[in-house]
Amino acid sequence: MAPRARLAVTAVAVLAASSIALAALPDSASPLGPLGTLAGNAIARADKAPDGVVPSVPTATPEWSRPSTQPNILMITADDLAYEDLDYMPHTRHLLAEQGTSMTEAIAPTPICVPARASLLTGQYSQNHQTLTINGERGGYQAMDHTGTLPEAMQEAGYDTLFTGKYLNGYGLKGTAKDVPPGWTDWRATVDMSTYNFTKPKINHNGKITPHHRYTTYVMRDQANEMISAPERADKPWYMWLNYVAPHHGGPADKDDPEGTSTTRPADEDKHSFDGLELPDLPYMFRTPTDAPPISASQKHFDTQGRAELRIAHEQRVEAVQALDRAVASHVLRLQETGQLDDTIIIFSSDNGYTTGGHNINGKLMHYRETQRIPLILRGPGIPQGRTLSTAVGNPDIATTVMALAGAEPPRAQDGVNFMPWLSAPAQNRVIPLSAWRVNDGSRQIYSGIRYGDWTYARFSDGSEELYDLAEDPYQIRSLALLPEYADELAELRRLDEKYADCAGDTCPKEFYPAG
Repeated sequence: MAPRARLAVTAVAVLAASSIALAALPDSASPLGPLGTLAGNAIARADKAPDGVVPSVPTATPEWSRPSTQPNILMITADDLAYEDLDYMPHTRHLLAEQGTSMTEAIAPTPICVPARASLLTGQYSQNHQTLTINGERGGYQAMDHTGTLPEAMQEAGYDTLFTGKYLNGYGLKGTAKDVPPGWTDWRATVDMSTYNFTKPKINHNGKITPHHRYTTYVMRDQANEMISAPERADKPWYMWLNYVAPHHGGPADKDDPEGTSTTRPADEDKHSFDGLELPDLPYMFRTPTDAPPISASQKHFDTQGRAELRIAHEQRVEAVQALDRAVASHVLRLQETGQLDDTIIIFSSDNGYTTGGHNINGKLMHYRETQRIPLILRGPGIPQGRTLSTAVGNPDIATTVMALAGAEPPRAQDGVNFMPWLSAPAQNRVIPLSAWRVNDGSRQIYSGIRYGDWTYARFSDGSEELYDLAEDPYQIRSLALLPEYADELAELRRLDEKYADCAGDTCPKEFYPAG
């Protein structure tokens, strides 16, 4: 066995033992590990009901009882972590996925940083929290209404609320560096633009700005572990949102970084640990779907140089994920050492999906599966162990579920649903509305759409459409929107899009339907 492989196997083994000290956790990279059943590139096809794409009778909600004592809740999110990146996170798979439930069809309905994070703060879709993009009047920190959010609800329910890491894009700019949004008991957020400096982040700790000269993943790891270990954690239940920046792009750049493509920054000990790693060899790579309209972002072309730069960007993303994976392991170990692990629900996810070359895209925001799909793993009391579940949920549902677990009263009308009752049930499908707005100012909607089971539908601002059946076309290579034999499905999904594009609260789709 190679030394790196032996090191990774040893690390995973010792983390399962309660007697291992935190200092023993290695800071070396972990090798590639197979994701197995978690990867699932194709969705099992749901039997099409005779009355259309969506059956007429939903599944009755299973019985569920909230925990008799309020659990601690640790929510760990990464920035731009793709679902497939879990392949490179053996600690996370071993300590969370094998010990809990992996949701393989979780998505970000608006797959870009700020709207996705605002949904995690509110339980609402983008059209309702009105934080539509990352910049401009309708985007970023300054566009968000920070009242009536999840942390305030958790405080009302008796929780300490803890934050560390990246908040919303633009936090720290235009005189906001010392802001502490309402609802947080202990606030430790990076301030822009230091958020994207992986070696010199600045943290606002409850109103005091402190510079750090360490790799940002390690700074956030240690801030979180310090809060987990604080004596006051024994006084009341707590909710923590730990928001890592990796593997989002950032600097400082190295001499061998590509000039034309933004890359991330791995920890020094992880640099070059995946030298030569190729891009995924999948059918949608650098491919525009048949019949995709001219407005589609998939019409972009990458030449040989561009593809070579994306390969380097992919390699560095995987290298940056190594420190993140070790940090997740350190949190599990710290919870174990402090006697809190059995009373803590851990939620691991990402704000949105990401792709380096899928459908000719380098980034996110689009309606394709690789940019929408997010990792979502839960471990803790009441969570089935070792389960993989394809029930469809979106990141607004995560916020709604957290409040339900705590017995908190949501301050806003919830577009999301509590998915806890469904974790032990057979897999379900659900209608989830999709949307995206222009990145630079949010002034124009790019598309709206629907995800339901195998079906993905998008309608663009110029009226053109795309339609995919993942059962027959798991890589979304051929749009069906122009084919007459799919006219009925297109009409139904178009109707659902019109019905739910402006939904709010109880008018949003909450029903679950059998997945097969």
